[in-house]
Amino acid sequence: MPELPEIEIVKRSLIKMINKAKIIDIKINNRNLRYKLPHSFSKQLIGEKIDKIYRRSKYLIIYFKTKILLIHLGMSGKLLLKKNFSDSIYKTSFYYDTNILEKHNHIYFKMNNGLTLVYNDVRRFGFFKLYNTKQINKIVFIKKLGLEPFAKNFNKKYFFNFIKKKKKNVKNLLMDQTFVSGLGNIYVNEALYMSKINPLRVCKNLNDKEIKNLIKNIKKVLKFSILKGGSSIKNFHNTFGKTGGFQEFFYVYGKENKKCSRISCNGKIKKIVISNRSSFYCNKCQN
Repeated sequence: MPELPEIEIVKRSLIKMINKAKIIDIKINNRNLRYKLPHSFSKQLIGEKIDKIYRRSKYLIIYFKTKILLIHLGMSGKLLLKKNFSDSIYKTSFYYDTNILEKHNHIYFKMNNGLTLVYNDVRRFGFFKLYNTKQINKIVFIKKLGLEPFAKNFNKKYFFNFIKKKKKNVKNLLMDQTFVSGLGNIYVNEALYMSKINPLRVCKNLNDKEIKNLIKNIKKVLKFSILKGGSSIKNFHNTFGKTGGFQEFFYVYGKENKKCSRISCNGKIKKIVISNRSSFYCNKCQN
């Protein structure tokens, strides 16, 4: 599933390429996404001009004059861009990656600037939902989210106040979207390694120094991943069809039985399952 860096990259691409553009046509090949698209979906959006594009956690939010389009890419969803070429607008092969099949293109948004935004999703766990702009603070998917990792008030004080008397382990804490939003399995594994914290540590037992270091490393690993274009494990591509490169810099994720990359450590990367998620850590330096 795309995590915060991947969605941030898609957002930036969309801002660069289609912000302020107008939707002039929509073609829907399959309405049966995670939530079925209503038959009024196209009618409500055709003729609307994009006002601004935001990211909140793992969600994209496209603002129009009186409407909001909330997008979640699910496990395998992708937003890709193509140029409009006369009658071949919906048929032209435009992907850089031959593994992206045109039969999984479910929605085409034709813009007035010569580009078409395409939603491709093999598993169809993603969704598109329309709201009135006045509903932004009432959207159930958004209002339950915790702080963004880059927020200034995502700090030691906030961390301590949240974990008081909580017995959950630090891995589950960081995966809790009501605590900090946008973090997923990859970046939690990497941040814990960088902070030398075992994923099974009880969060209330972390000291001041460990918490401060962990917060710093969460921000650091996310910024670096964005710089490298995100992580492409199975199916992430940006809006131009290109894969990310952060997976080349993983310390622990997917590195089971490999030697720890720290020169001063002779440990090995171990794999355990925490709350049905694969967790990777060094058996020596993460304690």
